[in-house]
Amino acid sequence: MEGMDRREAERLVETYSDLILRLSYTWLKSTQDAQDICQTVFLKLLTGDMVFEGPDHEKAWIVRTTINACKDELRAFRRRAVPLEEVPETPAPEAPQEEVLDAVMELPAKYREAIYLFYYEGYSISEIGALTGRSEAAVSAHLSRGRKKLRTMLRGDEHEANRADGTGV
Repeated sequence: MEGMDRREAERLVETYSDLILRLSYTWLKSTQDAQDICQTVFLKLLTGDMVFEGPDHEKAWIVRTTINACKDELRAFRRRAVPLEEVPETPAPEAPQEEVLDAVMELPAKYREAIYLFYYEGYSISEIGALTGRSEAAVSAHLSRGRKKLRTMLRGDEHEANRADGTGV
């Protein structure tokens, strides 16, 4: 909010929050998603350097940005969603073996984090990179080195396990 004072920000929120929420709800049919869109639109508005020609231009920008954010959300949902009929029947995963879980918990934090997010939470390498602020190459390397370290730890060769992460410690 460098270029915007507090009063102006409060005016914008008071003037447009109801409009954004109602418009988002009509697109998404979810109160929580509409609230997320509202936050997204206000974040763009409050951090951007938009100059409006008047109240009509300001309102038009709010409406257009809200609709575009809703469309983006719907596109993202369609990429993630699969009809229930198309989901293959799979048995519930078994609880991890205690030995494996103990070994994962002994890994250095960067390997433990990558392995946990990838195998236990099901995130992709690019999603893990976005979550942790690391590049995809770094996440991929952490997974590879973590797996190698786990293999050697589970075989009982602790010296080799320490070398697996490239530190040689």
